[in-house]
Formats: sequence, structure tokens, C-alpha cells
Amino acid sequence: MELLIMINACKIASASRVTAVIPCFPYARQDKKDKGFFDIPVDNLYAEPAVLKWIRENIADWKTCCIVSPDAGGAKRVTSIADRLNVDFALIHKERKKANEVDRMVLVGDVKDRVAILVDDMADTCGTICHAADKLLSAGATKVYAILTHGIFSGPAISRINHACFEAVVVTNTIPQEDKMKHCPKIQVIDISMILAEAIRRTHNGESVSYLFSHVPL
Repeated sequence: MELLIMINACKIASASRVTAVIPCFPYARQDKKDKGFFDIPVDNLYAEPAVLKWIRENIADWKTCCIVSPDAGGAKRVTSIADRLNVDFALIHKERKKANEVDRMVLVGDVKDRVAILVDDMADTCGTICHAADKLLSAGATKVYAILTHGIFSGPAISRINHACFEAVVVTNTIPQEDKMKHCPKIQVIDISMILAEAIRRTHNGESVSYLFSHVPL
């Protein structure tokens, strides 16, 4: 509502064009059924190029790692990252009895004697990724990282991460993480401000935004 009021104020003040930058779209979760539809142009930006850059720069033995999806729905996401890194991927099939409660997990793929990198679009209470990390460790993974686009970290999330076996939990700063990082040294942040800035510049100048789907702006 605040965003709509600000857009309206800009329009009343004779703005010829208004571009809204929404780092984390609040109603993008799968359990929000009534999302509605846009009747204006929308560019959906991806964190994948920044994630690939972080993996190459911060995980020494990334060339033999395994990219893991904590659920079947993220299979497309992890296969894309695994293909671009030229490494293997795996997924965890989970059965849920009700929202935010995982009943049972089955690992499909081989992580024995490898670094496992869990990749997901968001983490809320972190129950799923913490269970997944335990599953990977019991399956023989040497280290477990989690890379999450949106770190919501509500409820017991920080406590769960602190007690889990992660080397690091990496999130973008689509949601401010300064306070969470004070209570959880495992949290590391990928800054996406350059991606947003370049998207704004390209939109304003009428240039292609799709370049950012596969490149990190310098």
C-alpha cells in the first residue's frame, strides 16, 4: 500500500514514468494463492549470476561439488546452476503433511565425499534446509553450504541455523540482514545493489535487461 501511495504521489506530481524496484516481492510465495496479475511491463531479475560468482570465489573445491535442491520444485534452478558450473546435481524429495512441516526426506543423487551446496529461492523458518543439511551429512557430504535468494529468517530460523551443520548460509540483501548477522555468524551476504542499479539504468535507456540474466555487472 505504501508503494501504491508513493506511485500515486509521483503521478499527481506529473511524473512521466515511474519504475518500482521491489527486491523481494512479498506475495511470491507458493502458499499465497491470490497473487493476481500484472497489466504493466515487469522484469524478473535473477540472482543466479551472482550466486555462480560467489561459489567460484569462495568455495575452494567447487569443481567437484554437488548442487542440491531441497525440494523437487527447485530442480530446474539447481540443474541450471550445475550445468553452468559443469558439476553434478541432486535433489531431496520431501513429503509434507502440512505447511512448514516436513514429514520425510529422500535424497536422489550422490554427495558422498563431496561439498554439497543447497540452493533455494527463499528460507523462512529454515526447518527444511536444516533437515536437508542433516540428510546430506548423513549421506557422506564433507561440507554443506546453503545459498538462498531471500533470507526471511522468521521464528526459530536463526537458532536452527546456529545449531545446524552449515559451513555458511549465503543470502542476498533483498531483505536487510545486519541484525540477523549479529546473532548468526554463519550468515553471509551477496550484495545485489549493482544488479538493481544496472537494471534501472538499462530500463531507463531502453537497453536489454536480459543481459543481467547471465552476467553480473562490473
